[in-house]
Amino acid sequence: MERLWAPWRMTYINEDPRPGCLFCRARNDPNDPDSELVVWRPEGAVVLLNKFPYNPGHVMVAPAAHKGDLADLDDAESSALMSALRTTLRVLRATLGPEGFNVGANLGRAAGAGIPDHVHLHVVPRWNGDTNFMPVISDVKIVNEHLKQTAEKLRQAFAT
Repeated sequence: MERLWAPWRMTYINEDPRPGCLFCRARNDPNDPDSELVVWRPEGAVVLLNKFPYNPGHVMVAPAAHKGDLADLDDAESSALMSALRTTLRVLRATLGPEGFNVGANLGRAAGAGIPDHVHLHVVPRWNGDTNFMPVISDVKIVNEHLKQTAEKLRQAFAT
């Protein structure tokens, strides 16, 4: 069996979490440090940049409801989440010009959920050739733009 190693992800795994839910804090507390990663707060949802992105523009779309599974969302909460996801895809496409997306949810810790108590969708913009020799040979992932610059671009795009 071959293994793919991504030791740079240990920073994310070992980070000391602050009390409370990241998504609830970021959505509701503008003074929380993680709220600077919020790019949009639509009705019933929140969209924020992933602090440890796989690619530029890697965002997480979460419902306002603090529930741990997609199956736990009622129809209105599901609708708000999907509406936010659709708009997010449009904004990312228009702003960053990706050639595709990975969209998914990790439901439960065993499935890789770093925040298992608040369901969220990962949206990762993709470009042909965005996986190159750097992560394969050097254990280095190049993210070519600072999170604050990406956040500002996306905030402006969501506002229009």
